[in-house]
Amino acid sequence: MNEVKEALRNIEQNYRLFLQQQFTFIGALQRTRENAHDMIRPVASVGQVQSYMDHHCNNSTDRRILNMFLNICNDLSKLCHKLETVHSGNNVTNGILERCKLLLSHSNDLSTIRAKYPHDVVNHLSCDEAKNHYGGVVSLIPIVLDCMKEWVTHTEKLPRHVLYNTSGGSAISEKRARQDAPARAAISQTPPSVHPEAQTSTSNKDGVQAQGSMHVRKKNLNDTENHSGKLKGPWKPPGRHA
Repeated sequence: MNEVKEALRNIEQNYRLFLQQQFTFIGALQRTRENAHDMIRPVASVGQVQSYMDHHCNNSTDRRILNMFLNICNDLSKLCHKLETVHSGNNVTNGILERCKLLLSHSNDLSTIRAKYPHDVVNHLSCDEAKNHYGGVVSLIPIVLDCMKEWVTHTEKLPRHVLYNTSGGSAISEKRARQDAPARAAISQTPPSVHPEAQTSTSNKDGVQAQGSMHVRKKNLNDTENHSGKLKGPWKPPGRHA
């Protein structure tokens, strides 16, 4: 998240430099539109600005300011993709990112968007310029920057376990691994299984010991009975003797 904030600050700094040259940007668009014989339709997409710079730009000053605009848009687009890698997403944050990606698409129509207060980029245009030509293109970057700040705000309110780490691993997986650790530890502490042959020999040994114990007890019983005089010889039935 710190990397995201740092990247966003760098883009904002570049945008502030660009904003100081808004009149230069509008002048460059005006001249390239004239060169392209495209004075009727508004400047309504990033792709349109790219085409003006590539095919209808005749001086280095115009090329520099148009390229500056395109570079900021490109940096914002890269940051959008980075945000997807550091956050698993919910309805709010995914919706913000989708809007940013749509706005920055080279073919998206920007003619109807307008940056509102506290942004005053539209106020620096004449009524005709704002309404019919440049109101959308000058509003693009501030609107996307606001969306990305909103994304950061929503993300920081979410539980920490829904964030991906920047190395590409998942914090969700890490949390699950921590939860499974006690079970793995219990398994690792279970004594190793005894070989079947060892089990058999142990059982036999136990059986021999048990038989020996029974034999000793039986012998002791016989000795006790003989000692008491109850059984001193073979038993004979009562009766007359010859």
